[in-house]
Amino acid sequence: MMKNKKVVYKKEVSKIYLKTVSAFANYNDGEIIFGITDVFDVVGIDNPIEACLNIENQINDSIKPKPDYSLKINDDKTISLYVMQGVNTPYRYNGKAYKRNDSSTIEVDAIEEKRLILAGMNISFEELNANEANLKFSYLCQKLKEIIDLENFNLDTLKSLNLYNSKFGYNNAAKLLSDENDFPGVDIAIFGNSINIFKKRVTFAGESILKQYYDSLDIYKGEYIVEKIDGGFRKKVELIPFEAYREALANAIVHRTWDINANTKIEMYQDKIIISSPGGLDGDMTKEDYIKGNYSFLRNPIIANVFRRLNIIEAFATGIKRINEAYKNAYVKPTYNVTPSAISITLPVIEDYSLSLNEAKVIDSIKDNYLYSRSDIEKISGFTKDKLIRLLASLQEKGLIEKSGKGRTTYYKKK
Repeated sequence: MMKNKKVVYKKEVSKIYLKTVSAFANYNDGEIIFGITDVFDVVGIDNPIEACLNIENQINDSIKPKPDYSLKINDDKTISLYVMQGVNTPYRYNGKAYKRNDSSTIEVDAIEEKRLILAGMNISFEELNANEANLKFSYLCQKLKEIIDLENFNLDTLKSLNLYNSKFGYNNAAKLLSDENDFPGVDIAIFGNSINIFKKRVTFAGESILKQYYDSLDIYKGEYIVEKIDGGFRKKVELIPFEAYREALANAIVHRTWDINANTKIEMYQDKIIISSPGGLDGDMTKEDYIKGNYSFLRNPIIANVFRRLNIIEAFATGIKRINEAYKNAYVKPTYNVTPSAISITLPVIEDYSLSLNEAKVIDSIKDNYLYSRSDIEKISGFTKDKLIRLLASLQEKGLIEKSGKGRTTYYKKK
């Protein structure tokens, strides 16, 4: 047995469990098991039938609106309370809404409570009325004419894109795509050889998020597309795959939360780009689901549809797959950092290494995110100790693996 976000153990029936009922009803299905201690000793509940009646009364009296739940008395005299995620959020206990935070239950903040209220009304933030009557869309118009050969841009165009409603007017999605708005923007910092060498900072804000997207692409092109001489001819080389940067940037703008006053942040280093966007994962989505592109939830479907119509994103939930595909033949790979409040994607520079067959064999022996001793790699690769030491040293010089520890506790891993 383990404590986690979806299963909670309680030794006895005390009203503190009602906070967890609120959390499960607000966000995810979950189970509370009464009659098990914090160290997972099964002690059961005296008179479980009466305890079930008390639980029913406590939930019905204290949680508003009433959540969907069921109770079961188990053979060991424990009680399982199953709480289903509801649609009429927020579900409040004594006037407060709660959520699960790892293995604990905490009160939601004001922003999250507003999101729960909107979810209970089946409305997203981008659908809210913008309270603006005179928005202009010259940049959106320009791109629609350039990319999909739109002939006439008018109010009907905005209606077809779900940016305007005859009854309520413009929504927040329209405001984000308009020529001028007061939403957060994109903040780009460009560094030199180290984080201590700051070269330039550029902020795109107060303009259409479409323009922010294209302006941010231009910054990339000036920093990471270089000319190299090959066979007497000049050719352009992408130090970081353009397709990976483009997809990561579009992902950050399209899928971020817009009710937080924080910019999308792009850090450009000589060996990598880090793109961070406000807003973590939603619902039951795990980091593994996200990395594999196995998700269907769209935080901003109206904005996503506009970007899709403009061929910026080809299909929903394919961005991460395309980023990974761009690094398919590279020894370095993108990495993903997912927290409850933000998502960061790190895109490493692909160096033009000429690896020997033996070096390639060593690299292929090492899985991502695993630590290996030298003897482990010897067994997998079949190389002798002396030969492997030389190969590992060469791969370290090329920045493809890193070494940690000393003596018997020396380990290697892919960078």
